[in-house]
Formats: sequence, C-alpha cells, structure tokens
Amino acid sequence: MSSTAIATMTKMLESLPEPAQEQVVEHLRDYLEDLQDDLQWNILFKRTQPQLIAAARRAKQEIAQGLAKPMDFDQTCERFFS
Repeated sequence: MSSTAIATMTKMLESLPEPAQEQVVEHLRDYLEDLQDDLQWNILFKRTQPQLIAAARRAKQEIAQGLAKPMDFDQTCERFFS
C-alpha cells in the first residue's frame, strides 16, 4: 500500500471516536487474516496443481480400463466419523 493510501486510512480512522476506531481495527485484523489464508491457499493450490492433474488423469485411465470401482460413501464416512 502506498504511503498516501496509509495516510488516508489513518485520517479516516482518526476522524472516528475511539470505540469505533477499535472496532474498525478489529474488523481489519480479521479481514487481513482471511486474506492471508486465501493467499496461502492459492499458493499451495498452484504448487500442487500438477499432482492434481496427474491424479485426475490416472483416475480417468483406471475408469477407462475398468479398474475403478464406485466409492462406497457410507463406508468412507464411517471410517472418518467413527
């Protein structure tokens, strides 16, 4: 962020009563945490995209060769939630 944008934000915050300033700062902290999480997710997703594409291709091949079988969602859920 440019120093002009920071100065503008500071002036906007300073024009508010102190309780409102604290509320804005808390919302800004939450927003920045979410933004950081999104950025991290995008980095990880891009890093693993080649592996995801390769796994999808293998799955398509296995289906075409008749090697795949339908997933039993009930059994899968039992393993995760029991």
